[in-house]
Amino acid sequence: MILADSGFWYALSASRDRYHKAAVRAAQKYAAETLVSTWPVINEVCYLIGDRSGSSKVIEFLEHAAAGACSIMEVPPVSIVRMHRLMKKYADLPMDLADASLVVLAEELGEGRILSTDERDFRAYRWKNTKPFKNLLLTDG
Repeated sequence: MILADSGFWYALSASRDRYHKAAVRAAQKYAAETLVSTWPVINEVCYLIGDRSGSSKVIEFLEHAAAGACSIMEVPPVSIVRMHRLMKKYADLPMDLADASLVVLAEELGEGRILSTDERDFRAYRWKNTKPFKNLLLTDG
């Protein structure tokens, strides 16, 4: 399993995005692996795509997600306490709800590989307080 952040999904859908080619390469390279996101990530992606490209592109994204492009994992409601603590800890970046949900998911899955255009933040975030993320989109993997 590989975590997939909002920026990755947006870049994949937007041919003019500066990370588009890297996102396409990563999607092809890791096609055999399950890409996982959370509902806060999916919500953020839908907002970004809708705001920049219109509702037809949002529908296209959701069709791909429904067809298996990603697995949408539930973050248990009790995780709100952990997400709140994370958002306070990383308030200087700042950390948003989508990013906090991915850190919690990494902790639940024991997986720190991620596809993200957010180089600064995911270089700073730690899952289980000490484990760094490995951003496969911005490295050779």
